[in-house]
Amino acid sequence: MQAILSLPSHQPEDEMLKTNCVALQMRSPIYLDHNATTPVDPRVLAAMLPYFTERFGNAASRTHSFGWIAEDAVNIARTQVADLIGAESQEIVFTSGATEAINLGIKGVYQKYHQKGNHIITAATEHKAVLDTCRTLEKAGAEITILPVDQAGNIDLAELEKSIRPDTILVCLMHANNETGLIHPVDQIARIVHQKDSLFFCDATQALGKIQVDVKDIPIALLAMSAHKLYGPKGTGALFVRRKNPRVSLSAQMDGGGHENGLRSGTLNVPGIVGFGKAAEIAKAAMWDDAVIQSRLRTKLEQFLLDLGQVYINGNMRDRLPNTTNLSFAGIRADELIILLKDMAFSAGSACTSATPEPSHVLRAMHLNNELAFAAVRFSLGRGTTEEEIDFAIAQTTLAVNQLRTQR
Repeated sequence: MQAILSLPSHQPEDEMLKTNCVALQMRSPIYLDHNATTPVDPRVLAAMLPYFTERFGNAASRTHSFGWIAEDAVNIARTQVADLIGAESQEIVFTSGATEAINLGIKGVYQKYHQKGNHIITAATEHKAVLDTCRTLEKAGAEITILPVDQAGNIDLAELEKSIRPDTILVCLMHANNETGLIHPVDQIARIVHQKDSLFFCDATQALGKIQVDVKDIPIALLAMSAHKLYGPKGTGALFVRRKNPRVSLSAQMDGGGHENGLRSGTLNVPGIVGFGKAAEIAKAAMWDDAVIQSRLRTKLEQFLLDLGQVYINGNMRDRLPNTTNLSFAGIRADELIILLKDMAFSAGSACTSATPEPSHVLRAMHLNNELAFAAVRFSLGRGTTEEEIDFAIAQTTLAVNQLRTQR
């Protein structure tokens, strides 16, 4: 492990020494990439394990106790997930993850409502799962409007309202951005869309478990989510499909067996669904305490790193997730920083696009120039993030930035 050379000058000497010692002793690597995925909570794993072994039945087997036990477990999990967002259990359709839920929601509406129109609205900062799905439908005859955003990543609500036409069947806007943490005003968006007699699809993958997500009093028609973003297992997600005011109909995208009320055929992943339910139950109880702790640690991380100079926070600093910060270190490429900081796990952009050499489409849509877009990194804290880990991150990042700038 590299020695820690310096910390921001305003830090008291005794605290500085303490931080250095902690940083040198810290077990590495430390994980600050919770927006990419989260570790499975031990309580979630404990709930899942019996459904791999003695309770291994198929939830669709209706003729014996093994199937009944599995079906009961799925129903409990369906209620737990529904309770987290204020939905009815019958409104939850389990999928293999948020990407499948997004495809089912957007393509399902397009095919079901094509007689009303073919116009879909989204935004330039949406996740690739939404943008790529819309591009696929565009090839099939859909008309797609992509709304621009301002430098903080906000859409213009007046422009959104003007963009909705009589043939607009769907508006797709996320609850919170995975790269910057920006939180969209989904309550206002949903009401604008509802008043225009269109449907609002919300990708809540990053928001779920971090902030309150409410479909009970907000007219969100469809909402996508994933278990592995809130300490549940990978490979399990869900789509909320509203049953009234408005009642939403979809065309299924997978055929064969008619599972999930005909909307998603395929044998249910009972252990994964049980884990999703347990993770949702834990998140509902822990969300606010988690948010307070993570927000404080995130603020500490930002304050020290901003002292390095020519460091910029990308996005809306007021309306954002409590665990997320996106920073550009001017004059330094993110990939150079990642190479030096091998004892830390963080990202340059989202996990879904980190393999590409192009700058983040989210940051470019926010009008960042190439230099700052290529210099951007995302730190996303989690339930297990400690003060010592943040001290370690501050010290190591300070060392790496100073080293890279000295080499310039």
